[in-house]
This record gives sequence, structure tokens and C-alpha cells, in this order.
Amino acid sequence: MKFGGSVLDSPSKIMTIVKIIKSYYDNEKKPEMICVISAMTGVTDRIILLSEQIVRGDKKAIDNFVTEITQNHIEILNPVIQDPILRSEAREVILDIIQEFKAILDGLVLISEITPRSLDHMLSFGERLMAPIICYCLRDQGIDTKYFTGKEIGIITDSNYGEASPLMNTTKFRVSSKLVPMIAQGIVPIVTGYIAGDQYNHTTTLGRSGSDYTATIIASCIDADVVYLWSNVDGLMTADPSIVDGARVLEEISYNEAAEMVLFGAKYIHPRALEPVLDSNIPLKIRNAFNLDHPGTTITKNLKISSNIVKSIIAIRNTALLDVGGGGMVGAPGTAASIFETLANNKVNIMMISQGPSESSISIVLRHDDLGKAIASLELKLLGRIIKHLNVLENVSIVTVVGSGMRGIKGIAGRVFTAIAKSNVNVIMIVQGSSELNLAFVINDSDCNKAVRALHKEFDLDH
Repeated sequence: MKFGGSVLDSPSKIMTIVKIIKSYYDNEKKPEMICVISAMTGVTDRIILLSEQIVRGDKKAIDNFVTEITQNHIEILNPVIQDPILRSEAREVILDIIQEFKAILDGLVLISEITPRSLDHMLSFGERLMAPIICYCLRDQGIDTKYFTGKEIGIITDSNYGEASPLMNTTKFRVSSKLVPMIAQGIVPIVTGYIAGDQYNHTTTLGRSGSDYTATIIASCIDADVVYLWSNVDGLMTADPSIVDGARVLEEISYNEAAEMVLFGAKYIHPRALEPVLDSNIPLKIRNAFNLDHPGTTITKNLKISSNIVKSIIAIRNTALLDVGGGGMVGAPGTAASIFETLANNKVNIMMISQGPSESSISIVLRHDDLGKAIASLELKLLGRIIKHLNVLENVSIVTVVGSGMRGIKGIAGRVFTAIAKSNVNVIMIVQGSSELNLAFVINDSDCNKAVRALHKEFDLDH
């Protein structure tokens, strides 16, 4: 089970997840479960902000942060832990972790420098503060638990700080050796999400929302029966409910469909969380901790036959289109590689790419926040040589139609673009992969809502 930060930011919410864990624990003759815990809502963002203040040499920001984070975590203990001895132990653990954190912060501000490695170490403290709180809450309910970081249970990654990738062969051996005997003894391990360690024992992180990834890595290592991803949403939906009133929760989708939805903007799963379970047929269940009567969404390999050709309409806002062109690009090997390498070296993520057969231009869609550094890096490195012009179109959106039922079915693209044309929406760029699981196109952001509504209606997704 994985519990996201949205269900960990108040005493009442913490008690809700404690009741969920205890319910599963009590209903099993031989309880075998692992709980993966995120940081409290907002803590990771707050640490990132603090890192920027440290680079500016702001010592006062550290004191303010430590006071705030101490108060937030200590104040939660009284309402959620009844046993005074356990509450006192939990308090000492939290204060020790905060003292360790402050010592690191005080050292970093002296040099006013944050490296990717030191930032990962800083970011790990959000989860490290929350895991013992849940552990002591469960002990207060009579459940035998122990808490660990992902590094301590054996999740080993490369040294790509901020977006580390697990070394699965080593990780599987270490995690299973650590956790399987513990589970067999009836102990419930509480594991920090998001955190791992590289081969040099340095702390790494798995990327934002990495607790999902931690949960599926562990599930793959121990061959779990199921992974529950608990949050404050009912599941993956046919569209954004703030755009489409009739959007509904998807009862069941395939791994591949879920992967497409996540890659194209669905917010409720880490983009790489499906990788560890793709070959193992371990189902993922997205559940709402505050709406237990709702079955949520099941993500599975063996999908029941569905009449729905399309499963979901996804919109990604706040994007920009960059058209890179020049006659020198025609027939010149390595042109695209030079463009992509330049952007990658400047930490610009490319979301979509399109190139016509003339080879005279490449259209690139990226997040609007990355537009400035993308233009600057290309102008500095390539403008006037390989490329001759950069045309920018701001305020565009990507709309993606997702569904495994589209594969091999004639006329889907026709239906999509007929519905779009009837809504008086102009399509700027189109991309479809050979898997036929998705069809994506770019439009002006002002047209996004009516395009999504038109497609939701066209494919009858509100029924």
C-alpha cells in the first residue's frame, strides 16, 4: 500500500489511513503487507524553496523552516497517538531527525551551494519525518511495525540525482532478502517513498511523486499480489472533471493505456511507476482513502474486453511550440541529434516532435516554463549554422486520445478530426505512435476545453 501526501496532512486524515491499514491487517489471517509513505503535503516543495534560499546565503530562512517543520510534525502526534510512552518516543525520533537535518542545512548555507546530490539528501527528509509518525500510530493500534528508508531496505539506483533509476537485479535481491523474512514474522514494514541510494551509499530520489515508483519497485521485488495507491481521488478518469461535467472514473484499464495516460498528463501516477510491474502481472488499484465505497481504478495486464474504443481524453496545458528550421537541415545527418542534445544538456524536456518529409524543419512541443532556456541554448549553439530560424507559438495545449481499442480500427482519426473541425478548432500539429494507443495533436490553448468536450461526446465516454 502506498499513501500519498494528500492523505497525510492532518490528524484526521492520518487516522483515516491508520484505520485502513488496521482494517486490512485485522481481516487477514496472516497479514502480509508493506506500507509506503510520502512526505506531508507541501513539504517537498518547501524544501526546494529552502534550497534556493540557501544558495542566496539566507540563514534566517533555515531557522524559519526548522521552526515550521518541527511544529507541523510534532503537533500531529498528540491527536493520533494515545499511548504517552509511544508518543514520547515518536517525538524524540522526530526531533532527532530534524536536528540532523538542521546540521546539514547549516553546513550548506556556509558555502551557499546546493549540488544535485545534496539536494536529493535534503529532499529525503520529508519522507523520513512522516514514516516514523505512521509507524508509531500503528504501534498504538497494536500492530507490530518498523520503519525504513528506501535505501535501508535495499533499493539501489544509478547516480542520476533527482531522477534516479533502480538497478533492478541488485535491488530485487536486497529488498526481498530484507522484507520477506520480516513480513513472514507478521511485521508491517513502513517504508519511505521517493528515497533510494546509489552504489556509493549516497541518497538518491526517484523523481517527483516517486512514492508510487517505490511501491511498484517493492511489489516487483517481493512478487506482491496487488499494489494499492491511496490518495484523495477516486481513480483515473475519462477526462478532467473540471473541463467535462460528465467525466467518469475508469473502472479498469491496461498497463499500456495507463502508461499512455500518465505520459500525456494524467497526474495521479508517477510516469515510471508501471515499469517494474509490466512483466509480472501485478494489478495496481487506485483508491480514494476518503471514499471507501468507490472501487477506484484497477490497472491490469489481463484486461476484460471492452466496447470502448477510446478510454480517455487527456489535455496538457501551459505548453509552447518551437519550430526549428533551415535549408541546411535537408539531408544533413545528425541535425535532429544536435538539436535534441543541445536541449537535453540544458535540462529541457521535449514532449512531442514532428518533422515533415522535406526535412527543412522540426516542430518541438515543450513546457512553457522551458521555452526561454530552449531558445537561448539553440540560438547560442546552432543558430546561423545548422538552423536558420526559430519560430515560437506560445499558449498551446496538447490533446491526446488514449485507448487500446483504437489499434487496427479504421476511421478513428477521421472521427477525431471531424469532431474537432465541427467545434471550429484548428489543429496545429499531429503525432501518432505506431502502437496506435494514442493520437495526440496540438491546438491553441483557448480551444482546449471545447476540443476535449467534443471528443468526450464523440466517443460517448460519459456512459
